[in-house]
Amino acid sequence: MKMRMWGLAVVLAMVSAVPVLAGGIEELKSFASEVTSARMDFVQSVANQKGKVLQESRGEFEFARPGKFRWLYTKPYEQLIVGDGVKVWVYDKDLDQVTVKELGDALGSSPAALLAGSNDLDRAYTFETLPREGDTDWVEAVPKDADSSFEKMRIGFRKGNPVVMRLYDRLGQVTTIRFSHLERNPQLPASTFRFVPPPDADVVGDR
Repeated sequence: MKMRMWGLAVVLAMVSAVPVLAGGIEELKSFASEVTSARMDFVQSVANQKGKVLQESRGEFEFARPGKFRWLYTKPYEQLIVGDGVKVWVYDKDLDQVTVKELGDALGSSPAALLAGSNDLDRAYTFETLPREGDTDWVEAVPKDADSSFEKMRIGFRKGNPVVMRLYDRLGQVTTIRFSHLERNPQLPASTFRFVPPPDADVVGDR
């Protein structure tokens, strides 16, 4: 169950070319200011301290700033995470269980807040531009919240779009999320970010 809840902490990002910017920090802030909504596919893997992959999953992601997102795992297990701007709903289909949290409590300084939250990034993170690797610009974000489940996050940008995130937790595990088929600023209907628990599901948390 713990492994399958990683998407709540991770949570996101974006296929059009833009001028190459000076570095990872500039690319991140430009993306945050220019992209108000997006949809994309992702592949996520979790590795332990020795680099052994413990879990791999894939799915689809959509967001609309600030704080609205839909993160759907399709393989190997189906799980849906929806942020409606007020609350975050996590639906585990196999367990037929819904977990509800206040948006602020759920996001905190998570990757979801970094990519789908407000544009006030400096309030929650300390940033550092990392060396460029091939055609990818990197930025490191360290949460200012000491209670964050992540020690740091690294985001790789290519032609103005995030293509990979690496999340380093306090147990030495590394979660890598690779994004593809990113579409900037699509028109997303309001229903995308609305979740109604199934009638027979067990709902845990503050509705």
